[in-house]
Amino acid sequence: MNLMRDVEVDLRRYRGRALIVTFVVLLAFFLLFARLVYLQLWRYEDLNEQAESNRTAIVPIVPNRGVIMDRNGIVLATNYSAYTLEITASKVMAPIEEVIDQLAEVIDIQGRDRRRFKKLREESKSFESVPIRTRLSDEEVARFAAQRYRFPGIEIKARLFRNYPYGELASHVIGYIGRINASEKEKLAGSEDEANYRGTDYIGKLGVEQSYETQLHGITGVHEMETSAGGRAVRRLRSSLATPGNTVVLSIDIKLQKLVEDLYGNRRGALVAIDPKTGEVLAFVSKPTFDPNLFVEGIDSENWAVLNESLDKPLLNRALRGTYPPGSTYKPFMSLAALQTGKRTPSQFISDPGYFMFGNHRFRDDKEGGHGSVDMYKSIVQSCDTYYYLLARDMGVDLIHDQMKPLGFGQLTGIDILGESHGILPSTEWKKTNYKKPEQQRWYSGETISLGIGQGYNSFTILQLAQATAIVVNNGIKMKPHLVREVVDVETKQATPVAKEPVEQLTLNQENIDIIKKALVGVNIEGTSASSFVGATYVSAGKTGTAQVFTVKQNEKYNASQIDERMRDHALYMAYAPAEDPKVVVAMVVENAGFGAQNAAPIARRIFDFILMKQYPSIEDIEAVKKGLATRPIGKPRELSNMPWPPKNEAPPEAPPAAVKTSSANTAVIKIARAN
Repeated sequence: MNLMRDVEVDLRRYRGRALIVTFVVLLAFFLLFARLVYLQLWRYEDLNEQAESNRTAIVPIVPNRGVIMDRNGIVLATNYSAYTLEITASKVMAPIEEVIDQLAEVIDIQGRDRRRFKKLREESKSFESVPIRTRLSDEEVARFAAQRYRFPGIEIKARLFRNYPYGELASHVIGYIGRINASEKEKLAGSEDEANYRGTDYIGKLGVEQSYETQLHGITGVHEMETSAGGRAVRRLRSSLATPGNTVVLSIDIKLQKLVEDLYGNRRGALVAIDPKTGEVLAFVSKPTFDPNLFVEGIDSENWAVLNESLDKPLLNRALRGTYPPGSTYKPFMSLAALQTGKRTPSQFISDPGYFMFGNHRFRDDKEGGHGSVDMYKSIVQSCDTYYYLLARDMGVDLIHDQMKPLGFGQLTGIDILGESHGILPSTEWKKTNYKKPEQQRWYSGETISLGIGQGYNSFTILQLAQATAIVVNNGIKMKPHLVREVVDVETKQATPVAKEPVEQLTLNQENIDIIKKALVGVNIEGTSASSFVGATYVSAGKTGTAQVFTVKQNEKYNASQIDERMRDHALYMAYAPAEDPKVVVAMVVENAGFGAQNAAPIARRIFDFILMKQYPSIEDIEAVKKGLATRPIGKPRELSNMPWPPKNEAPPEAPPAAVKTSSANTAVIKIARAN
């Protein structure tokens, strides 16, 4: 009986254990099944993508950057292919400097190459390849290939390089490209453009290159490659070719731009030439300039120091960012404001004794003894200061502000490159906002007087002066200035023009505009700039001006010969031609050049001859204008067909540019103006 009881107990235990094991096995199978369902149904897409990524690699195809042309089809920015020698720091076994020393025995590596490499390496990650030498010759490529086994982590790559065939010419307009820095990478990260910049090392940094980056960059393509477990490419699965960037056609006439830059020579300044009917910018000059080719591969410290520390400020776009008092070029706009507000009539006379007394302060006229009896026409043609001292007093600062603001003074024009300055159009509210101390915030009546002749707090860009002139010339129609004429699609060849619709129609009385226009014509016929237009076969109009760099004491007389060159007056001029149907408006400043009639108006004359007469000045004439000796044509002008430019050879440079050289000059931000 005891034996039977033990068997039954054991059997029950066995059955219990079997049930437990069965339950555990079933539970394990259930968990496996649940995991299988989870992986196959819920995680399928994610895991499939991971599996594909393990066996495939995406290689980006960098697109060709779009070409930049002038309005006549002359190429100003293009690309070329060349070999580069690149180092991937994470793959190099020895110290980098030792490797470069060994590499220099095979490939010519200069000090500037080392400095550029060091700078680029600091901006890059260790697994990214950084160029130590660019634009290798075929001989250098062959020499390195024979020694390749000695240099793990160093390889030759074929890359596209940006080239600016004409170097410094129009560099502030065109801009340049440079390597994408850390802040730019951060902006791209997470943006809709991030994928399009995979594999791209360069981006537009200035001018049209920067502002039209989206159109110029193109669309990045990809090669999808099947790889082995070791990461070696086995075969190409599919490809999506890159789409090159579009062609950007500027409104700039590069031959005209070349002429103006030649006429400026080594002098500093800015000039803007605009078609008043369309807003197209025909010339956009800032002197001195710089060579954008220096920045393409990453500028070295030596060249950067020369450009950045120069008193000339060659990197400053004076036409866009430099602000100047307009001097006497402001007077026609003051007269228009006086007519619009009823503060003056055209025939109203004032007596000019050669000065204007306000309290105990004597505001001097530029002409000793004065101009006698002066009406509005004479005040513009002979540039009478006293007339505008009185007018400014009668109008007051806020009325002047309200009349000048619609003309664009102190306002952004909205031109299609970045970095434009507002300038200063003073008012009582402006002073309250921009000064902290109560005594500084108060507007004093004496501060209004000098505003009438374009002095005091007035500070505008040459672009604003050009736009204001274009508005008057265009009978109150305000156009938006633009440097790009059209964008041509690289695939369809369809051109998309920049909008030429008016921004605004100002409510200006046509009779008042005609009065101002008549006086501006008089300036070039019998006034301050008449000598520059002797013999012209067309009728033009204009107004000269001069801006002071420092204030002359009340009882002292300005004498340029006794003043340091960088402290001398600046020459300003605004003009348009032909007077009856204007095709071009010009506004300009030549820094430290003295009177606008002597040093600025002659440049405008050559511009008008170029555009209207299709004539290019003689070499002797250009030299005379550069030296400030020309007030009328010298020598026989050449037809444009005989113009010795542009050169036919537009091949990329064979070697990196040498260190740049500039001369010193004062800043382009001026605070006081002299009437002229």
